[in-house]
Amino acid sequence: MLKYILKRLGLAVIILLGVSVIIYALVRAMPVDFVENKINQMNQGGATISQDVIDAMYQMYGITDRTFLGVLSGYWSWLTALCRFDLGKSFVYGDDVLKVIVEHMGVSFLVSFIAIIFEYLIAIPLGITAATHQYSVRDYVVTVLVMIGLSLPSFFFGRVLQNVFSMGLGWFPVSGLTDATQHFTGLAAVGDYLSHLALPLFTMVILSIGGTMRYTRTNMLEVLNSDYIRTARAKGLKESKVIYKHAFRNTMIPIVTILAGVLPTLFSGAMITEQVFDLPGIGNVAYKAMMQGDIPFIMGYNMFLAILSVLGVLISDLMYAVVDPRVKLAR
Repeated sequence: MLKYILKRLGLAVIILLGVSVIIYALVRAMPVDFVENKINQMNQGGATISQDVIDAMYQMYGITDRTFLGVLSGYWSWLTALCRFDLGKSFVYGDDVLKVIVEHMGVSFLVSFIAIIFEYLIAIPLGITAATHQYSVRDYVVTVLVMIGLSLPSFFFGRVLQNVFSMGLGWFPVSGLTDATQHFTGLAAVGDYLSHLALPLFTMVILSIGGTMRYTRTNMLEVLNSDYIRTARAKGLKESKVIYKHAFRNTMIPIVTILAGVLPTLFSGAMITEQVFDLPGIGNVAYKAMMQGDIPFIMGYNMFLAILSVLGVLISDLMYAVVDPRVKLAR
């Protein structure tokens, strides 16, 4: 096991190195220029910016040399700083990128963690019942829910919920994480947080359960048609025991694959949903930085996601051996 983990970690380093090259090349090729945007804003305010000031701004942000050798030098400087856990200083937020990520990661983690719990609690039982009652009314209902979850864009569904439940009925706040006009403490503060998170959580859960339900239903149908399931039924075992002890246990093996994407989902934030509901999470912060051409933050944020993705795949592989003892990891 230890040898397998060390081998995978060594492979992960190579993968992350390749990802860093791709991220740096794509970011440096972005059409958005932070300095140019800043100069345009100053010009719109009536200020006249000289070329010396423009050159000084490019020099200050470290993006002066746009030649091939200059890009290579910039990449090497960024990579060596990355190895020291120095992601640079954000153009937009004026602070260390790592500090900005850590400060806003908590909100995204809380929302994503609660959403994932509800997703699995709802999607897996619905997928099982759809598979055990194939072509029944409940199967068709689950299929409709799957289509809704896979088809609706998050920004559209979020706006619909805002218009109906916030602006129309007034049941929930429109946006934000807290009520800026009030200062709550104790249980009142918790209630305020929950009321602001209700619609974002509902949006994320409804739009994410479709894929998990379909995945569970498909794998359950495959397992239920296996020979050992027919044998278990022929032996007179209860249907509930056949489904949940024998069939579902083997269905867990493919479902574990989904765990590879859970880790980056927990910490990366739901960019569009956070932007729609104006939540101060890392996804919303990254979106604003991307729109303004914040090169250090974009590179640091994407490397952060790449590291989480690689770790998620490694954890998923290790979980195979936990779910199914027959799985032997390569030595």
